[in-house]
Amino acid sequence: MDFKSWMTAVQQRTEHALERLLPQAATPPRRLHDAMRYAVLGGGKRVRPLLCHAAGELAGATAERLDVAACAVEMIHAYSLAHDDLPCMDDDVLRRGKPTCHVEYDEPTALLVGDALQSQAFLLLASHQLADDPRHQIDMLRLLAEAAGSRGMAGGQMIDVAATGRRLERDELELMHELKTGALIRAAILLGAQCGSPLAEAEAARLDLFARRVGLLFQVVDDILDAEASTATLGKTAGKDAAQGKPTYVSVIGLDGARQMAAALRGEAREAIEAFGPRGRRLHELAHFIVTRTF
Repeated sequence: MDFKSWMTAVQQRTEHALERLLPQAATPPRRLHDAMRYAVLGGGKRVRPLLCHAAGELAGATAERLDVAACAVEMIHAYSLAHDDLPCMDDDVLRRGKPTCHVEYDEPTALLVGDALQSQAFLLLASHQLADDPRHQIDMLRLLAEAAGSRGMAGGQMIDVAATGRRLERDELELMHELKTGALIRAAILLGAQCGSPLAEAEAARLDLFARRVGLLFQVVDDILDAEASTATLGKTAGKDAAQGKPTYVSVIGLDGARQMAAALRGEAREAIEAFGPRGRRLHELAHFIVTRTF
């Protein structure tokens, strides 16, 4: 299967799994469940599920296990977007080409949507057998918790809030994005691999390095697109970071510097998994997709 066909198949598979694993809209409290489904379904590139499936294929995981792990990560991601768009954070009105959750519903509902999606993600990981050894499944729960918490996504968001309106040094910016964006992308990749056969220590280290580089690469490209692409192309408000005085790679090292950094990170990611050979094909293709995407 070529990459485009594989990507479409995984995206469609993920959408069906999310429809099944989210609470049904008719289940009380209906407004909350309807809003949860609004925030998650029918949009997005599904980059994290794609990375989860690609790493899982490398480790020989079943698609059924990968569906659950991918959906758990995507629910954490969707919760973060619902909260990120709130007036007390980025105060945005557009996400994935449609009104943000608090605009479509209201602020209290959007807040509860994020809370409920976070809980639902951990419920999924705890309710399905994703690893042959229960101890490995506990490790998976720990990995996602760390990626979403104060030493991961939430911590990165806190640094972002505190940095608004002031200049960050490059190493400070890198730490912020390793936590805010990179931690969950890393978790998606490692969770996918953990759904399959255990990797040798050296292989696990190579995959972890790839995951860290790709996580940072995604954010660098995101900053470039925020500076160059239109709102219609992105499906969210373009130029928002600059308008709010948020530090980005473009503001810190310039557009050319950001492009050079993206190319370097792509090379490091490629090198990290070169030893996997054909097993790493989808990861290679996804890294290329991330660095060349236009939305």
